Amino acid sequence: MTAPRTTAARFVATHTLLTLEARHPYVAKSLIDAQDMHRTVMSGFRGWVDDGSADARSQMAVLSTWTLNLREALLSLVVQSQVPGDWSRIPRAALAEKAVTLTLDRTFRVGDTVDFRTVVNPVRSLPPASGSPEKTRGARVPHTRPDHVRTWFTRRLQPLGEPSVVEATGLTRLGADAHPDDLGVRMLPQISSPSPHKGLRLTRAEIRGKLTVTDPAVFVQVLTRGLGHGRAYGCGLILVR
Repeated sequence: MTAPRTTAARFVATHTLLTLEARHPYVAKSLIDAQDMHRTVMSGFRGWVDDGSADARSQMAVLSTWTLNLREALLSLVVQSQVPGDWSRIPRAALAEKAVTLTLDRTFRVGDTVDFRTVVNPVRSLPPASGSPEKTRGARVPHTRPDHVRTWFTRRLQPLGEPSVVEATGLTRLGADAHPDDLGVRMLPQISSPSPHKGLRLTRAEIRGKLTVTDPAVFVQVLTRGLGHGRAYGCGLILVR
């Protein structure tokens, strides 16, 4: 017998808004090196897990997203986590404003409608080449056109009454539905990291619109854990209001 779907689920997380001086060397380096941006985010969470833990970010459910205002030379960095952050390690001169931290505590129910924004790393996996060793991973190829990104996101929508996993492909859905034509998609500049991380190059796209919650438990899980790949580098956080 299939377990009944929950009609409500509670989402609790910490959000911090950091407004940073984009011209400060500490911040400027984070803008040109995705690994430095990752280190800036994770610097707020030292001591919560063992040093060197391979999955420290996922243990604390740390997600982030950022926007750059070139006219005012300000970087707005939003960090979400399951534990509070300590931002005292960021140089004081790099902060344009005092960090603002708040606790999110919201219950989502079937039928709730929310406005959302997310930055994603939209990729598809190609099968391994013929003759490759067993368990070889296929290559990840980015989507670089807005219409392809819209299709990528639409495949993850979950109409009411449909399961959270597409059995044919194993694709995990996000517990909410939307009308694809109402989704706004904008390609963003790629982010990368110089040596020794020459292989790190992420295509990014911003998606905006409205979502209607269809499976609250799944939706809260996606809000907590993020969507898609590149979650260590500012992708996958879904902001709702």
